[in-house]
Amino acid sequence: MDTPTPGLMNRDVQGHWVRLETLTRVRWLAVAGQIAALLAARFVFELEFALVVCLSVVGVSAVSNVLSAFVFPRSKRLSEIEALLTLLFDTTQLSLLLFLTGGLNNPFALLLIAPVTIAGTALQLRSILLLGGATTVLASLLAFSFEPLTLAGVPLLLPDLFRFGFWLALVIGIVFIGFYSRSIASEKHALTEALLAMRMALAREQKLTDLGGVVAAAAHELGTPLATIRLISGELMDALDDPDLAEDARLIREQTDRCRAILRSMGQAGKDDLHMRHAPLEAVLADAAAPHTERGPHVHFDLLGSASPMPEIQRRPEILHGLRNLIQNAVDFAQGHVWIEADWTDTRIHLRVIDDGSGYPPHLLDRIGEPYLRDRRTEESRNDPRPGYEGMGLGLFIAKTLLERTGATVRFDNCTSRDRLPRGFSGLRCGAMAEVTWPRRAIEADARRALGENAPFDNES
Repeated sequence: MDTPTPGLMNRDVQGHWVRLETLTRVRWLAVAGQIAALLAARFVFELEFALVVCLSVVGVSAVSNVLSAFVFPRSKRLSEIEALLTLLFDTTQLSLLLFLTGGLNNPFALLLIAPVTIAGTALQLRSILLLGGATTVLASLLAFSFEPLTLAGVPLLLPDLFRFGFWLALVIGIVFIGFYSRSIASEKHALTEALLAMRMALAREQKLTDLGGVVAAAAHELGTPLATIRLISGELMDALDDPDLAEDARLIREQTDRCRAILRSMGQAGKDDLHMRHAPLEAVLADAAAPHTERGPHVHFDLLGSASPMPEIQRRPEILHGLRNLIQNAVDFAQGHVWIEADWTDTRIHLRVIDDGSGYPPHLLDRIGEPYLRDRRTEESRNDPRPGYEGMGLGLFIAKTLLERTGATVRFDNCTSRDRLPRGFSGLRCGAMAEVTWPRRAIEADARRALGENAPFDNES
């Protein structure tokens, strides 16, 4: 089943994650901290430097904040370029302040890492590289060019080796923290988008189920007035002497019969959705596989079970959509056969979906089910002309997440051993396999509640 992918739809607006107000608050915090540090250095520790000039540099940041508040609305979100320029401005302002207060001899030079960290969480890789490169260049200049701090006329300078070590630590910190922040933020955004796609898919499945109930109720309510119209039109046919009027009455009855036939078919489909809140395991599997049984590969059902009767399970949207995605994935990559195997005991229900394709690449087996994981199969698979080989995307992630929400344990593996194929197919190729195991009590229907549901209505009155 095709599923919308928010990450793909929002790729062009990916940079609009940071609000201007957020960076403005951070800048006000930096302004307050810089003023406090300058005043403490001058009047508490009696360090000598160009205090007025330094306060003027800090004032530039304050003025830019005030102008931003007047020019832009508080809700404005920055584009990629706007956010990059804002962070470049902050880095340049901090570098100028460090130049006036000792360069890399000033321990506050460590704060040069802060804008790169913010960029790593909000911007794309090229912007992070650009800002990181600019910060590295500025840190390198500050190692050699600066106005020294003095105490009682004596310049406060670190030994050259210490200053080189500080510069090296800054560069390593810029690279490490920048890419670390980028990796964490990318993983978080991908997972957020994948969960949104899963909710959208589940909501669509739930709406289809609810729509069936609405259709059934409408068919039921319209059945009685249509039956009345049919009865009266029949009486008019017998009572009218005018042939033309009798023909009109006959036409009304025919169209009424047609409406009742349409409503019967709609009502039956609606009743199937409304009343089949529970169904035998076989029926649920058939329902999940129905959209994919005519797509090319032959879908086989193998119900093993035990001596106990087939379980009646809940027909929940999570179960239907999750199984449907597993079956779709198997059909997409199968060469000619897909097997859906089910067995059960008194305590558990176990399913296997197997195809005869190329199988999962071994190096991806422990990552199957993660969002936006692509290249499911080998190079042979990627050269296959069928549309299903474009990549895995979100299908298996959604299936795994939805099924686990119902209490299932989901596992993906390659079916390499011939004895793991379903019965009667030992001579065929065995490809990828998805295994789903539920505790029986997690999805088994309550038989008493199933029997207590309303009986189907009859429109034949």
